[in-house]
Amino acid sequence: MAGYNEIKGLRVKYLSADPSNAENGQVWYNSTSGNLRVQGIGASAWVSTSLLPTGKYYGSGAGSQTAAIIFAGLSSAPTLSPATYHYNGSGWSNGGNINTGRRSTGGTGTETAALCVGGFPDPVGNKTEEYNGSSWTETGNLPRQGHGMGTFGTEPAAFACGGGTSSATTTVDVYNGSSWTSGTAMSTARFAAQGGGTTSAGLIFGGDPGFGAGSSATESWNGSSWTTLATMNTGRTDFAGGGTQTAALGWAGRSSGPTDSIKTESWDGTSWTEQANYPTGTNAPQGSSGPATSTAAVAAGGAAPGPVATANEYNFSTSTFTAAAWASGGALPGSGRQGYGVGTGTQTASIIAGGPPTSTQNEFYDGSAWTNLASIPSGVTNSQGFGDAEELLMAGGNTGAPYSALTYVYSRPGNSWTAVSSPGNINTARALGAGCGALSTAGIIAGGDVPGLTTATENWNGSAWTTVNALPTATGNGVGSCGTQTAGLIFSGENPGDSTAEETYEWDGTNWTSGGNRSTGVRAVRGGAGTQTAALTFGGWLDPGGSVSTEGYDGTSWSTRPNMAGAAANNFQTGTQTAALRAGGTDGPGYTAVEEFTSATSVAGPASNITTS
Repeated sequence: MAGYNEIKGLRVKYLSADPSNAENGQVWYNSTSGNLRVQGIGASAWVSTSLLPTGKYYGSGAGSQTAAIIFAGLSSAPTLSPATYHYNGSGWSNGGNINTGRRSTGGTGTETAALCVGGFPDPVGNKTEEYNGSSWTETGNLPRQGHGMGTFGTEPAAFACGGGTSSATTTVDVYNGSSWTSGTAMSTARFAAQGGGTTSAGLIFGGDPGFGAGSSATESWNGSSWTTLATMNTGRTDFAGGGTQTAALGWAGRSSGPTDSIKTESWDGTSWTEQANYPTGTNAPQGSSGPATSTAAVAAGGAAPGPVATANEYNFSTSTFTAAAWASGGALPGSGRQGYGVGTGTQTASIIAGGPPTSTQNEFYDGSAWTNLASIPSGVTNSQGFGDAEELLMAGGNTGAPYSALTYVYSRPGNSWTAVSSPGNINTARALGAGCGALSTAGIIAGGDVPGLTTATENWNGSAWTTVNALPTATGNGVGSCGTQTAGLIFSGENPGDSTAEETYEWDGTNWTSGGNRSTGVRAVRGGAGTQTAALTFGGWLDPGGSVSTEGYDGTSWSTRPNMAGAAANNFQTGTQTAALRAGGTDGPGYTAVEEFTSATSVAGPASNITTS
């Protein structure tokens, strides 16, 4: 009988305690407890993740679960989509458009070195384009027209298998980084198959042998010939999948005719095994796309029957995965708040102060309920400010010119306000600007309405304001912001050329520089959560109506996150990128609404004893 080390290639370790980083299926002997132990048994699951910026179907994918792109496809029949979207493991952002819009393309490679092959309609089915992470470049054409090709390999060394224009084919073409040559034909003719692996160890599976029925055929390429392997449990076409020759995944698609399949199957190099079903309804689309291995995948888009923006992650692990999501929090008391004030703190310890028309309200949230705090000495709205769960600073404000220059500081430990006298007044009276800072003794305010839009930036040292280097562009009418006095971030708002701006600016303590633009242009944001390199913002005014959009910033670019349940603008925003709070605001479900955001989590499963019973 073969031993464990012969089967797994590993010896059973003799340890005094369970290892902290055990792999799924790892076995060891715990000498302290006297037990033979194994890490987990593993389980598969799909969980929802952030929506695509716009829906699409019959697109292609490349990369990995945490560094993926999807590209090409249809935005609506018959409208072709040239858009490319990047996924960072949390959300989606815009990439460079392909040069020739088409659908039913083949895709392979990585996020920063991808290949888009063939497509529909003719005569663009011979097109090949390479992606470098930001832009697409046309390269050598295929020697044939075709769409629905199964692809595998890398940008400089790839295979395009099957596909066609009017019938399924066994044709194989080989790419060398600049041009295509004919390769050895497959054993099974197919259209809309999926592939994985390299040019010396490839895999092709599924597809459509006759434009209608799903195929279950699987074959591998060893660098010189094709070998027929075990079939999939459910034949399918117009599906998604990928991986390697010995670890692949296929999901969704159509099994026959117009019937959608929700089946997911994994390949271990020998056989296919059914795993957790792909989510049902609009989440079981035709033509979804995304990169995969047998244990990790991201799926995006599809048709049900029109384009969907839904995206889901697949994991096979001993860990339990929970998707990022918004949930209802403790509602604001009474008639709630319209926002237009200053909010600071964390998801479980936040202060929100001020609001229209000239509110003296000041309230504290403990993670479940609200408590009234000491009223602001003078009612104010549209102010800008900063702080934390213990202190809050408010500067300027009012509903119209002349705007206020007053500064107020609140201390929660003493539950008291201090009106800071001259030179505590801000130098440029303003409203609806941005504030960055962690304490009432160290922060900046920038932009705002004076009543025109301003570039003015001022630094606060705890007793006085100093004018410092200005914003590159006058920005106001509700500017989003977070961060600190030396690492601030402002975004959205309104500038002279854009009433719902996407611009982002980063502050290093001395100068402003441009950051990555937001995907969604809004104004009336009024705050933000997190830091300069890990920020979150949600809601805002779209023209017309409030937004449900949520986006995260990583210090370089913004990407989507799950949407709020209710639309809102001028809502209070506090917390961090992974645990944020939205309170009140205008539009949507009303001024009392409170929502809490929690990022995706993964909790490792337990080890267990191996017994003979």
